[in-house]
Amino acid sequence: MTVQNLSWDMPCTMIDLEGRVPIIAPMRECVVHYTLYKPHARQNARLLLTQPIHREGRATRTWLLEPVELKVLAERLKRETN
Repeated sequence: MTVQNLSWDMPCTMIDLEGRVPIIAPMRECVVHYTLYKPHARQNARLLLTQPIHREGRATRTWLLEPVELKVLAERLKRETN
């Protein structure tokens, strides 16, 4: 499983490195929230998954999506909703 084929229904937790209240919701809802964030908040956002996924260039799987990967999901959401 990679970022490109994650299920929108997967339960996730959107966290913020500045200590804001986390959002516990399906991935699609978390990504929608991410698209509403200001650029500074986007850089501090992370998405905690309930299942680990493979990350390109790494031998191990990850439970945490970084802002670059969240941006990929936001672009996918935009493509699928338009």
